[in-house]
Amino acid sequence: MTSRRSLDILVVGAGFSGVYQLHKLRKAGFSVKLFEAGSGLGGIWHWNRYPGARVDSDFLIYQFSLEELWKDWNWREKFPSRQELIEYFSYVDKKLDLSCDISFNTRVTSASFNTTTNRWSVFTNTGVTVHPHFLVLCTGFAAKPLYPDIPGLDTFQGAMHHTSSWPESGFDMAGKRVGVIGTGASGVQVIQETGPIVAHLTIFQRTPNLAVPMVNQGPLTTAAQTKMKEEMYPILFKRREQTFTGFHYDILPRDMFDMSAEERYLLFDDLWTKGGFRYVFGSCKDILTNEKANAEVYTFWRKRVHARVRDPEMQRKLAPEKQPHPFAAKRISLEQSYFEVFNQPNVDLVDLNENPIIEVTPKGVKTQDGVLHELDVLVLATGFDALTGSISQIDIKGTDGISIGDRWKKGLSTYLGMTVSGYPNMFFPYGPQAPTAFCNGPTCAEIQGDWIVDCLAYLREHNHTRIDATREASEAWVQQVVDIFSQGLWNRAKSWYTGANVPGKRIEPLNFTGGLPLYINLIQESARAGYAGFRLTSGTKARL
Repeated sequence: MTSRRSLDILVVGAGFSGVYQLHKLRKAGFSVKLFEAGSGLGGIWHWNRYPGARVDSDFLIYQFSLEELWKDWNWREKFPSRQELIEYFSYVDKKLDLSCDISFNTRVTSASFNTTTNRWSVFTNTGVTVHPHFLVLCTGFAAKPLYPDIPGLDTFQGAMHHTSSWPESGFDMAGKRVGVIGTGASGVQVIQETGPIVAHLTIFQRTPNLAVPMVNQGPLTTAAQTKMKEEMYPILFKRREQTFTGFHYDILPRDMFDMSAEERYLLFDDLWTKGGFRYVFGSCKDILTNEKANAEVYTFWRKRVHARVRDPEMQRKLAPEKQPHPFAAKRISLEQSYFEVFNQPNVDLVDLNENPIIEVTPKGVKTQDGVLHELDVLVLATGFDALTGSISQIDIKGTDGISIGDRWKKGLSTYLGMTVSGYPNMFFPYGPQAPTAFCNGPTCAEIQGDWIVDCLAYLREHNHTRIDATREASEAWVQQVVDIFSQGLWNRAKSWYTGANVPGKRIEPLNFTGGLPLYINLIQESARAGYAGFRLTSGTKARL
């Protein structure tokens, strides 16, 4: 490894962001190393080994835009499975020769900033300590699993696995009595994958998942992809920066009720048939701000779900007459056969609002009605302490010695969704107060990653040894995030968008919801102005 003292940059995490940072920073001439807690590349895809794990962005944008990578790689499915994504990361590793600068099975546990040397001291679970000039946290938005606080959970004598820590060798649930707590994205995928093969499936649902069809057409042909690479690929990659969420389709520039009822129906039907996130992010511009328009989206969705679910009681629980929350105010999930599972005679659905879990016993899950749901396997699809948890679980101390987790308990504060005042020389793509939940990994990795690399090159060129966001700029950024967020219906749902899924966590906007074009313009404005909003230090002199 490069000398601990001379290391320019340490990157933490080997998902899309970390891989991109390592590659681009090496090309820019920096000495850089990467620490990864897992045993291989992939980030969240290294850990998400549960049955049915699959990405919900299609292959056209869920890959790096580097021609040296896409020209020789062909995908098998429109929405790649976890296995195919791991194969892609292995291909990227070999193409770019990444592993030689990566320390696997190395978890960063703490870090502190030295104001004399303007370097970070970074400590790991292996005992290795490094002192990089800059620290880039590519820990993603979902690196801290959330476990439910249920009495007796640790007494269960069957097999119990969280979806984020599934056994690496796999786990066969065929013919077993399985319980699934949670119906978010991972819960949906586990349920539709295992429903047809288990002896009995009991699903514990707090909130109905307003999932929409994935429409995973396939298999893809090499010939079709070769044709697209001749002209379409560069266009689609550039298009990402022009749309609200980075897809090649965009929100329509018209309001719902500017259309007739017939036109609305035809629009919904077309978006539904094409599948993916089009049903929300290819629809009218007011569905996320106007309750009446949002209710139209829900009404159409509910009819389509009822047509797929036979039992009236299942219909009521899965798609109730009263809308549980504004459509898309929680993260939309994509499904393939989720609703059909509930037509099976061996499937029970427990509504936890009507019949909450009282305790977990050695034999299963006991609910308020006195029923003990006996299980062989308990799956915890209970999500994450999203966005902030990935960073705050590391004991990172800034110039005042305060841990970033303690700092954020008083209120989340970043500047540009990539830096924190008082934590100099530290950056993080795909994190809090950025477009994270309204973008996808590769897109954010490249947009924010290029900004970070350009910033570091600027500092080197101008002999600046330290960069720190000002408090004033950070306060203005937070207010802008809050103002934009409050224009939508997001606060009408308890979700990880606001931290409401974590007991005791402060509820506040965790994402920038103004869309990618606006975000790109704002971060580039700062860069064009010599990194406005930052205090840049050369030696003992500071410049604002």
